[in-house]
Amino acid sequence: MAKYFEEIESVLKKLMVEICKENPDPSHDILHIERVVRAAKKLSELENADLNIVVPAAYLHDCEVIEKSDPQRSQVSSLSAKKALGILKELKYPEKYFDGIAHAIAAHSFSSGIVAETIEAKVLQDADRLDGLGAIGVARCFSLGGKLNRPFYSDEDPYAESRTPDDNTNNLDHFFVKLLKVANKLQTPAAKEDGRKRTEFLKAFLTQLRSEIL
Repeated sequence: MAKYFEEIESVLKKLMVEICKENPDPSHDILHIERVVRAAKKLSELENADLNIVVPAAYLHDCEVIEKSDPQRSQVSSLSAKKALGILKELKYPEKYFDGIAHAIAAHSFSSGIVAETIEAKVLQDADRLDGLGAIGVARCFSLGGKLNRPFYSDEDPYAESRTPDDNTNNLDHFFVKLLKVANKLQTPAAKEDGRKRTEFLKAFLTQLRSEIL
């Protein structure tokens, strides 16, 4: 059985490599998928989550691609869940895990508004959110902003000190709208500790950037 799951994992990785090639985005590429899978495995060991649910969900959590600017973006995690089950059914993956996998994928996204109710869903959600923090979070933030053709920061008020932050207008505002708040929404103890450390890096980055642009 262990060999079977190793083979499934290999197939899912190859599938996601192709999906990522068809939809190039460095902030959501195969490296992002692999980081989320690794983090999810580590958290699963600590939280006693079922890897038979967590691993397929982690590989396939971004299997449906909808641009950030698309009005249907809030539905992408639910659409990914549906697509993932179709993929796993073709692979004859045990259907007893389907409900858990679908829920974990559907609940992982901020925009979905779906509450993570199982430990597997919480693990995947935390693993994905951790990848938005720390050094890699900074890289992903500005990579996505570049793809959306947004300026790095507001020239008049870079740190949104006298205005409401709006990350639809520039990249740096995403720190204030979302990134600095993520750690407080993590659910597993290990993720909370890691998230705290990564958030300290974000704050240090903001301090250094301030010294360079103001």
